[in-house]
Amino acid sequence: MAEIIQKDGTWTFDGDAVRIVPGRDKGVGLLRQTLGEVLVPLRALAGISYEAGRKAGRLRLRLRDGADPLLQVTGGRLPEGSDPYRLTVEPDRGGVAEYFVDEVRGALLLDQVDAGPADSYLLPGPAVPITVGAGDGTVAFDGDRVALEWNWTTEEAKRSGGAREFRLADLRSVEWAPSRGLENGWIRFTLAGAGQSSAPKYDPHTVELFGFKKDPLMALVAAAVAVRMPHPAAPAPGSAPSLPPAGGPEAGAKPAPALAQAAAPADAPAAAPAEDQDALLRRLRELGELHQAGILTAEEFTAAKTAILGRF
Repeated sequence: MAEIIQKDGTWTFDGDAVRIVPGRDKGVGLLRQTLGEVLVPLRALAGISYEAGRKAGRLRLRLRDGADPLLQVTGGRLPEGSDPYRLTVEPDRGGVAEYFVDEVRGALLLDQVDAGPADSYLLPGPAVPITVGAGDGTVAFDGDRVALEWNWTTEEAKRSGGAREFRLADLRSVEWAPSRGLENGWIRFTLAGAGQSSAPKYDPHTVELFGFKKDPLMALVAAAVAVRMPHPAAPAPGSAPSLPPAGGPEAGAKPAPALAQAAAPADAPAAAPAEDQDALLRRLRELGELHQAGILTAEEFTAAKTAILGRF
């Protein structure tokens, strides 16, 4: 197991998933605090990196496109402080961060995780029921129904129509956009069969966002709704799955990796290539140097050494 504990949060990797717990430091964004603990399965990861810095480093998880409903609806537009897959690392913990990266990368390599786009959500999204008030209204979602209520900042033409409520089954899409410069953001619900949406200020199914602290929380509502809708990359209902050509693979063709693995005996040992063993030996030496330099505690060094020895 690998673990890194910082004021910004705690990340733990057990070989199957990365558990992310936000810290209580004042710099932890409201979205991360509200979202709480996140469990990212290994198969949802596309990569991990550590960026060293003079004052602080950055540990970052890169998820597969389409694996996380929050990243799907925000499209890379979340503010830095709201990103749950970023961890601020103190300079003297850089060695621990690098070890954490090595552990995750090693597991991705050994498990041969596909880093390509996912055609289904691999994370469950924010918990429901969820209610957020921001901008010109409040959105509540219980897992089946969406309710919109307006406040005193709502344009009269929209407020005069009263509160809105509709079921998840009636939705065609949900979209979120942050405020940028003088342009307000919004969370928009488009109903099936609805025509072209009007401007967020007047659209009775859109909450307009003014760029205040709680705006990113509307992204959590959008994610909670999106994860319960059909995935954008999922095959269309009723479409037939693609089948291999009649007669099987061509003579002499190599089997696909999944088929090759299935054909191997279940009890066959997985021997590490020589170059992998060399890399593990180098990593052991590096860990010893980090321990001697006082960067790794005795407990951290023992845990790291045990994990590496177990991979020979």
